[in-house]
Amino acid sequence: MFSPVRAFSGFSVDDVAAAKAFYGETLGLDASDGAMGNLQLALPGGGGTVFVYPKPNHEPASFTVLNFVVDDIDAAVDELNARGVVTKIYDDGAFPTDEKGIARGKAAGQGPDIAWFRDPAGNVLSVLQD
Repeated sequence: MFSPVRAFSGFSVDDVAAAKAFYGETLGLDASDGAMGNLQLALPGGGGTVFVYPKPNHEPASFTVLNFVVDDIDAAVDELNARGVVTKIYDDGAFPTDEKGIARGKAAGQGPDIAWFRDPAGNVLSVLQD
């Protein structure tokens, strides 16, 4: 029988120090050094941990690897932009984003309001409001 005692997610980066600065300082997450040159991210709200590991031939994920739920997407995007994070990374006519990079899914009946951005390794992240 499959009976895991816990689970966690993980993704690669090409520079653990840059990732630690981004996730710890820019995003304000608890980012601690792991024993094997990796990084452990503690997710807010009791969301567990994420294992961020170095990979010399890292290729950025083209899909969203981590989602941050917020109460006010406009305020969150404004704060991210003030910290130098670019949230206008997609410009798709079929799924448009506004000048802040927010896809207004609620008004269109197509899911949450969401904005995507990248970490220093190019992995896609999002901030969304349910």
